[in-house]
Amino acid sequence: MQLSHMLSAASVGFDDPNLVASAGLVPVLALARRCGLYETAGTALSVPNPNASVKIAGVVAGMVAGADSIDDLDRLRHGGMARLFTGIRAPSTLGTFLRSFSFGHVRQLDKVAATVLVNLARHTPLLLDVDRFSWVDVDDTVKPTYGYAKQGVGYGYTHLKGLNALIGTVSTPISAPVIAATRLRKGSTSSARGAASFVASTLAVAKRCGATGLIVARMDSAFYTADVVAAVRRAGARFSITARQNASVRAAIAQIADDAWTPIRYPNAVWDDQAGGWISDAEVAETTYTAFASRASRQVTARLVVRRVKLLPPAGEDQPALVEGYRYHAVFTNSPLTMLQAETGHRGHAIIEQVIADLKAGPLAHLPSGRFAANAAWLTLAAIAHNLTRAAGTLASVFHATARPATIRDQLINLPARIASSARRLTLHLPAGWRWEHPWRALIAAIT
Repeated sequence: MQLSHMLSAASVGFDDPNLVASAGLVPVLALARRCGLYETAGTALSVPNPNASVKIAGVVAGMVAGADSIDDLDRLRHGGMARLFTGIRAPSTLGTFLRSFSFGHVRQLDKVAATVLVNLARHTPLLLDVDRFSWVDVDDTVKPTYGYAKQGVGYGYTHLKGLNALIGTVSTPISAPVIAATRLRKGSTSSARGAASFVASTLAVAKRCGATGLIVARMDSAFYTADVVAAVRRAGARFSITARQNASVRAAIAQIADDAWTPIRYPNAVWDDQAGGWISDAEVAETTYTAFASRASRQVTARLVVRRVKLLPPAGEDQPALVEGYRYHAVFTNSPLTMLQAETGHRGHAIIEQVIADLKAGPLAHLPSGRFAANAAWLTLAAIAHNLTRAAGTLASVFHATARPATIRDQLINLPARIASSARRLTLHLPAGWRWEHPWRALIAAIT
């Protein structure tokens, strides 16, 4: 591919008032209206700033189109956007709006996000078969920040200065995860702080989305606490949590007979940081274990599903391992799945890392304000934008139903169009030969 003309022979002018760069926002905002974003935001929010629902939709629309900072929201003010949408606000206005949030207003916004997700699940094939089986994943991440003006920043378990975000997702074996709950915390907080109430909130939203069948809540060892397990059980769900390798867990593993181990082979090799190479073989066994035995009122007896992998020499070396033995990974669970299903299913918890990566590659690339509550509101709005993008993908095609949000944004959202009007009717003229014309037409047809 090369230029058909010399650059000096071409002229450029930013002078067409009928062009838009993100025509895909038309069906997305129509979907948001159908699922109650404007109505719920208008009734649930008591923030002391007028036209809250319009400004909420403006921030979400900017995020869907790729904005990752307050200044980036200016991408909505160009060409013919004012002919397609009303209530477009300047970034400075939206920034002032976010800074007017308090902690209570953020919790009200959480209610808006949950209601929109519930309605999306009703109006789109967002969570297929959620009434039969669903996964709920909870994890936290530290978003690095820079400078000293942001409220709440601190050094957490990553030893990086930033803010800590709790993320809770819902998915099914055939549907991509959507964000059911978020919570921004101080950067220095521990992962388990407030996790029990957050898990309960996430499970409540999952049930509102139609998760009436088996629900398995998956978490890593940072959430291996009696309070978290109790919260899952009270919600009527099952838990699958990585067990910490303390003395009692190691003793339980040591009691497993040698002939109880079942060999497995991963369909795809798994990278092992400790071994410094790819692992394709392992063995799995299970035993019964009583956790939190030091607290008689909170102790829980359930299954301990253990995977072991042989200790290997460093990658690229032919010498045998200096120490013979195994490395163990234990999962504490009360799920009714078979041993191998439970072990494989728990490894699927890594899917939440992809959701976190998508957020950080999109609207969560920055926490743009110096005020903690404004950043907490930004996180919640990022979750709404993620879910709207995911829902639009499910309406477009089977491929886009599980594609990354960045792919959906490139192929279906940020699509240039020229606006023409005739007989009081607007027509969007889109590029001829667009590779994803049929998914885009399917999305429009599903909304109209």
